[in-house]
Amino acid sequence: MTYSDVIRKRLEYLIDQRGITVNRLATLSGITQSTVENIVHGKTCNPKLKTLHRLACGLGMTVSELLDFPEMNETIFDDE
Repeated sequence: MTYSDVIRKRLEYLIDQRGITVNRLATLSGITQSTVENIVHGKTCNPKLKTLHRLACGLGMTVSELLDFPEMNETIFDDE
């Protein structure tokens, strides 16, 4: 599993849990819809910390909360 796979799964889970769309997350985060779509669809392999910070803020959480979940903490990442 790659880093981008784990981030993608986490964002998909949070979007689903909150009942929002990718477009809504982009609006809440202040980033473009295409940027969020590229992350969610695995086209962006290594999102910048600044982007993750904006996504976290849009989801009402800290970057630490965004990245603190079992798959992130327990996965040995494949090279991309």
